Amino acid sequence: MKIVLAIFSFLLVFKTGTAQNTRVIPGAERLSVYVPLLKGKRIGVFANNTSMVGSSHLVDTLQKLGVNITTIFGPEHGFRGKASAGEKVGNYVDPKTGVPVISLYGSKHRPSAEDLQNVDIVVFDIQDVGVRFYTYISSLEELMEAVLIAGKPFLILDRPNPNGNYVDGPVLDLKYQSFVGRKQVPIVYGMTIGEYGWMLAREGWLSPEANKRFNYYKNAQNSKDTPFHFLVIKCENYTHASSYDLPERPSPNLPNMASIYWYPSTCLFEGTVLSEGRGTPTPFQVFGHPSYPKNLYAFTPVPNEGAKSSKHYNVTCYGWNLAAPPEKVKKEVNRQIQLKWLIEAYKLFPNKDSFFILPKSGKMEESFFNKLAGNNILWKQIKDQVPEADIRASWKKDLDAFKLIRKRNLLYPDFE
Repeated sequence: MKIVLAIFSFLLVFKTGTAQNTRVIPGAERLSVYVPLLKGKRIGVFANNTSMVGSSHLVDTLQKLGVNITTIFGPEHGFRGKASAGEKVGNYVDPKTGVPVISLYGSKHRPSAEDLQNVDIVVFDIQDVGVRFYTYISSLEELMEAVLIAGKPFLILDRPNPNGNYVDGPVLDLKYQSFVGRKQVPIVYGMTIGEYGWMLAREGWLSPEANKRFNYYKNAQNSKDTPFHFLVIKCENYTHASSYDLPERPSPNLPNMASIYWYPSTCLFEGTVLSEGRGTPTPFQVFGHPSYPKNLYAFTPVPNEGAKSSKHYNVTCYGWNLAAPPEKVKKEVNRQIQLKWLIEAYKLFPNKDSFFILPKSGKMEESFFNKLAGNNILWKQIKDQVPEADIRASWKKDLDAFKLIRKRNLLYPDFE
């Protein structure tokens, strides 16, 4: 198998095929490439329910191949992917594997030096959806910093981005950093999670200590004991024009491809008093509020395993139903954030002063909506009924600047 050394000798990126109509093969399935690098080492794995190798979980697969997994790290929704959005998950021992699980979405977001003491190499394998406020890229950043500072080799098993065929939305103003937006990227950034991690390191967007370690690795020599320092196992047969249907739901409230395609646009309703469909079979495909006209689409959210608490549970809401077959949804999204639903929902809302959820401080600039939007501008534009074309034009300068950064960090052929 041909090996291509990309940018620096410590980052190994393996050649992918370009044949059309060929199945996209996630990095985790390329066992012959990376398993030899793990043998004889103590391995920590950052994974969840999407970390599959065919029909078998990555952890189970590696254990059967004789890889010594000593620690599992779990993100939001937990290692098995069943916790509700934002639900804190504690540490425990996974009953199936007997491996200790350390939650990185509970009391802490990154492993401590003690958590990494029993680990020689850290493997990251999570299915992302390519949206800034989807927290797995924040988890990746926290993990990368901790692992680099600890001087441990870091391996990313890359996976396709189902929203990787476009770039759109406001770029984050760093004043509004949070775990749902940490870096100056747009809502839809058009990169795989491997490319995103590579960008964090190469652009110097990590902590000063982690950046220093990464720069040291540029000239560090690999050895038998340390066969790599930072490694991305690419997908095969993938480009940013590829269509990819996720075999596993990436989180409880993204149950299908229609939800995944709508998510960049309709997740903004999380910062409003409207239900975004949590507690229904079609989250992020329906949205509404009890005060809307009763001739609109009616739905009643109820608690379920992946949405134990949210807005307007057991109350009938009226609003919009965007549920449709995935290909129809993808065509309607049309490779851009669809603001028309937010604009229309605001116009029709009877008590506009309470449309956006205010924090306890009462200051809109500190609102969750601003964390999602990434600025203190979009809510004002919606309130002032600025035309959608003008809102989109206000994103252009920062989007164009980000696109140049993105382009130089891509590991796959682009969509244009």
